[in-house]
Amino acid sequence: MVSDEEPAGEDVAHLDAFIAELRRWRDVRGLSRTALANAMGYSRSYVSKVESAHERPSREFAKAADEALRAAGALRRAWRDYDTNRPVAIRLIQPSPEIGVEAATGSSLLVEHDDAELHFDGHSYRATMRRKLVNSGTEPITRYLIRIAVDRYPDNPEQSNRLYRDNPLTWNELALSAWWGEGRAEPMHWVAQHDRDAFKEVWLLFANDSGHFPLYPGQSTWIEYTYSVRAEKWGPWFRRAVRLPTKRLSMRLDFPAELEPTVWGLHTSMTAEAMPFRTAIDERREQGRRVYSWATEDPPLHARYRLEWHFRAAARIAAEARQQRPSEVMQALGVLQRDDPLLHRPARPFVLPDEAEDARRVLHELRTAAKRICRAHTFGKGMGLAANQLGIDRAAALVLPPGSEDLIMLLNPRIIEIGDQTDEQYEGCLSFFDVRGLVTRPLALHVEHQELSGARRITIFSHGVARLIAHEVDHLHGVLYPERMRTDAESIPVEEYQGTGMNWEY
Repeated sequence: MVSDEEPAGEDVAHLDAFIAELRRWRDVRGLSRTALANAMGYSRSYVSKVESAHERPSREFAKAADEALRAAGALRRAWRDYDTNRPVAIRLIQPSPEIGVEAATGSSLLVEHDDAELHFDGHSYRATMRRKLVNSGTEPITRYLIRIAVDRYPDNPEQSNRLYRDNPLTWNELALSAWWGEGRAEPMHWVAQHDRDAFKEVWLLFANDSGHFPLYPGQSTWIEYTYSVRAEKWGPWFRRAVRLPTKRLSMRLDFPAELEPTVWGLHTSMTAEAMPFRTAIDERREQGRRVYSWATEDPPLHARYRLEWHFRAAARIAAEARQQRPSEVMQALGVLQRDDPLLHRPARPFVLPDEAEDARRVLHELRTAAKRICRAHTFGKGMGLAANQLGIDRAAALVLPPGSEDLIMLLNPRIIEIGDQTDEQYEGCLSFFDVRGLVTRPLALHVEHQELSGARRITIFSHGVARLIAHEVDHLHGVLYPERMRTDAESIPVEEYQGTGMNWEY
């Protein structure tokens, strides 16, 4: 678990300044701590602990508070002042990727089956946790605590500290979702309990917009939750801790076969050092994947089971990738490069709904190409793709927001209104991916676009997503981002760019 010592000296002053700014904006907006917590998606106790200096605010907390209080960046700036001046050495990071569980009712909750799966696509890990819970107590259970902790360099704490301080886990990146019941019958709301750079603690609530569904005494149910972490933040292991009486524990790893994985398992307890698993890990091959499975019955409380791995082909694949320029990689994936005339003229709009089938086929091509491209590169800031970049002269585009799997599909988009505020950040383009350029964009856009039915919609986009949308709409009008750069600005080689794999900062 991440833990912090008491702040001292200048750290205290900057922490106090952040807390004062938070209280001031809460007063300005007339929000109680409970109302602010609800608006942010955090628990009231977490907000109270931050305001009383018993909990250190995270970057994500400051961002969420700034947006909820409409503070125009004041809270983000106060947090940056605090973060810049706090000591790095006080951070202690949990020594492995692990999810642990605790129930609000302690030993009254039993786990009939705890199943954990980790899927790796070559760029990101996605964990899917399934548990069958049994309430053996006398009171209804209304929430369930989960933990997410990562450590990329367990043998080098200072390196891990630097990694997560400069590039912390974010809620957008995690894309945490949870469900209750067989077949994900009902979504579960959740609130953050602890939010730190490499550690998150979350209450899954037996409630959603449709109502409350407590787990009553004698009842059982399945819960399931998923989240993602990019490869550069996840170490080569997956550990499960037995924190509640558990009847069966199963673990599964799903890797690309081309990485040539080798997997082994270690078991530790309160009374013994790390030992190999008592039973063998099952391995099978299916459709270009290697799947490793292992299970045990009646695992003892406080036992820890860890799967570790090594990708024997990783160094070779990385070396081959380094031999190709980014633009060559994108060209090989079917992306037209900047000299192609199709990129310099407006794309042909669809006549909808008459051309709905044509539009549907183009959207399918965009989705397929996006999956292909995302397997070749990590897009921390999200990515976008216009149909003309694939050689298709039609007004359709796709945007994948950062930290999300929900694609934004646009047909015949046009910007009809822009916000007053702008900012300047580096952009890249798949059609000349060897460089990055500083581009000024509005922080908010109103975009009119069409459904396949021909119905017109207006959608408002903000911050990083607005930047991605503006970039793709420009593509459909034959405009490349260098035309949006200041006349005195020049593109820089991608090797000099320091933001690869990181989210936008606002």
